[in-house]
Amino acid sequence: MIRQSWIHILMFLLWLAAGNAADVPSLEELKVIGAQQSSYRTWTAPNVSPKEPQPALDRFRSEIKPTLKAHCVGCHGPEKAKAKLRIDQLDPDLFTGKDVDWWLEVQAVLGNGEMPPPEKSKLSGDDRAKVMEWLASAIRSASMTRRAAAGHSSFRRLTRYEYNYALQDLLGVPGDFARDLPPEAHSEDGFQNSSETLHMSVSQLETYRRIARTALRRATVRGSRPEVLFWGVTMKQASRVDWEKQKDKKAKPHRSAYFKELSSGLTARHTWSYTGAKYANKPTAIRTELPEALDHVAIVPDGETLIVELGEKIPNEGIMRVRIRACRTSLEDRVPSLQLEFGWKASNEGRARLRVSQEDTPITAKPDEPEFYQWDIPLADIYPRNSVRKTSRLGQMPNPSEYIRFVNSSASDGDVQIDYVEVAAPVYQQWPPESHQRVFISTNATEVLGNFMSRAWRREVTHEELQQKLRLLKTMRQSTDTFEEAMVEVLATVLAAPDFLYVRPDDFAARLSLFLWSSLPDDQLLKSIDNGKMSREVERMLADPRAKRFAQHFVHQWLDMQLLDFLKADDLRSSIKEAMQQEPIRFFQEMLRHDESVLNFIHADYTMANERLAQHYGIPAAYGNHFRKVKLTPNHRRGGLMTQAGLLAMNSSGKDSNPLKRGIWMLESLLNDPPPPPPPAVPEIDLADPRIAKMTLKERIEDHRNHPACMSCHSKIDPWGIAFENYDARGRWRDRIKGKPVDASSRLFNNEPLNGMDGLKRFLLQNRQDQFVRAMTHKLTVYALGRPLTFADRAAVEEITAKVRQQGDGLATLVTQVVASELFWKP
Repeated sequence: MIRQSWIHILMFLLWLAAGNAADVPSLEELKVIGAQQSSYRTWTAPNVSPKEPQPALDRFRSEIKPTLKAHCVGCHGPEKAKAKLRIDQLDPDLFTGKDVDWWLEVQAVLGNGEMPPPEKSKLSGDDRAKVMEWLASAIRSASMTRRAAAGHSSFRRLTRYEYNYALQDLLGVPGDFARDLPPEAHSEDGFQNSSETLHMSVSQLETYRRIARTALRRATVRGSRPEVLFWGVTMKQASRVDWEKQKDKKAKPHRSAYFKELSSGLTARHTWSYTGAKYANKPTAIRTELPEALDHVAIVPDGETLIVELGEKIPNEGIMRVRIRACRTSLEDRVPSLQLEFGWKASNEGRARLRVSQEDTPITAKPDEPEFYQWDIPLADIYPRNSVRKTSRLGQMPNPSEYIRFVNSSASDGDVQIDYVEVAAPVYQQWPPESHQRVFISTNATEVLGNFMSRAWRREVTHEELQQKLRLLKTMRQSTDTFEEAMVEVLATVLAAPDFLYVRPDDFAARLSLFLWSSLPDDQLLKSIDNGKMSREVERMLADPRAKRFAQHFVHQWLDMQLLDFLKADDLRSSIKEAMQQEPIRFFQEMLRHDESVLNFIHADYTMANERLAQHYGIPAAYGNHFRKVKLTPNHRRGGLMTQAGLLAMNSSGKDSNPLKRGIWMLESLLNDPPPPPPPAVPEIDLADPRIAKMTLKERIEDHRNHPACMSCHSKIDPWGIAFENYDARGRWRDRIKGKPVDASSRLFNNEPLNGMDGLKRFLLQNRQDQFVRAMTHKLTVYALGRPLTFADRAAVEEITAKVRQQGDGLATLVTQVVASELFWKP
């Protein structure tokens, strides 16, 4: 981390030595140049006075007040009170005064150079520095004093997604257990895990108990091991109906999926219909041996599908293991991919088709060298199932049959050849399953309950708590057939108890695991908390596959990506939307894995993309549906979050760009500087006016901004949003709009020019690095603590920011510093 900082300094020195000071620096060089201006790079921890600190009011009256009077009171005083601010009436006592929020706003606009306007005042650099130094010192001292006296509560219940992961990890079974829970509200900061919003109703408690019972029944088993059913389907069997239907057999390819006889070259187009179950394959009790020679294959072109119908015997629970033998049909570099779907059609009105594979499976086997590919699908997670499969006979209506569907999800030409499909269900690796043995560690009720309760509640249970559950077990045993059934009922109450559903501020292991894993702590973390080995634990946890949850949920909430989830557009295919949803998360993961500078969120020379997204960006030679690191050049006009297509698309109007949305999103998510809310009675843009209808979007915004009621908000938002104008509603680059050249230039409130996306990145990297890193620290800390931050937390956030800046701005460094901070340990 320190090495990374030295690399930045070395780059800067080399740039100067090369005599390029007069040239325009690159964006990477601006990261180094901007860092030299950072006040955090020279920050040192303040000396803590043994006496209670006091506000420096004498210094304010003698030094600061005259400066504010000379340069600020003209617009914010008795004659004018712009933004409803009377700076001459602000209480300078930040320890007990009522005007802390106003002073924070003054610090922000002075520090960012937004105020005073250059045409109104010539505030010297020395005077600005003097006011900023007084403000920084006063705010830090007052914040630390208020924190020492303040009481915070991060006591909260688990979020819906945390609860789901906790059940999965505790019981050792996959499942969408929280499906029936209501969605979480978002806090003012945009996060779902805030103690402000995570309340509990009486009706929810019963829902939690019902969900817990369902999860426990899936994790545990009763009776003897169920018999496994096998489907072994050759493509000759799968194609029997299609060969019979085809009258004029010819050797020709087809646009849709088709069958091919290798020896003759004859083909038959793949079809499927639900009536009569004529395509259904029947299972056997014994696994069918793979035939030595297979002369028939199925060819699935990109975008096409192959259906294999399995009848009505697929079980309700256990694993459905699907194996196929497949290969590519071409030696080109392009590797096709398959997705697995599950479906049924009972009648013209009753049907379902569900994607059951988590990720695309690349088919890498070369032509004529097929290999096996496998999916393990939890049957209990498939919902809805065909409701008539137990009541209607196969071949009759309504149709009880179900099928699997292989989808060639490749972005470009790349056919998949399949010669054999094998399905087995229900598959269990052992009996009883490992999940059952996690719960029933013995036949002794006391041991089972004691072990489960301490794991679920993340603490040792008391004798009385254990006895209470044993008494409940005795009662339940009277109304159930087996010990296991009674125990499941009791354990469901354990999982519906506040000790499981809520996280306490002093439960450090749980709070850390919820931060980085969105779930419960494991045994190693619990032991390490007791032994004080936290720095090594953070490194271990970030390397664990469960850390993907951290990237997924933090990024989704931080960037307000529910806007993208809800985005619907006729010209936006689901496959490209999925890629758009993944890009920011994969980018965050890559940066976290290598502790890259958080400034890469502003600009980076790479992104994470698959073939579909690369095509969308006009980047060649990125084949396949898997995400990988893709190098960018200046000609691609990409790099960082602000040019990622999904984030641009979700902040569009649906049909065109929306500078207002994009500007507000950037200010809120990236700079933690939300604009003021719009005043009442804001006039709308009148598109019926022929004069306005002929204007470009930028011209309409400028015309709208001329209204006095709109000026205060738009002057802060519009310049940022206009810089995005070269990107259309789908995030694609454009040079012209309706035949006119795109004008993405604007001027900031301090008259600083901002020329398009490149200009925006340059301005942020040269002038706003400290603000951005502090904003990142603020957002991550809010998420880590599970509560909003207050003024009392400000000094601690500043200290974390300074340590991160001094160690090279690494993203993993930021995570580690948040966990090591006083805020995390004294929440």
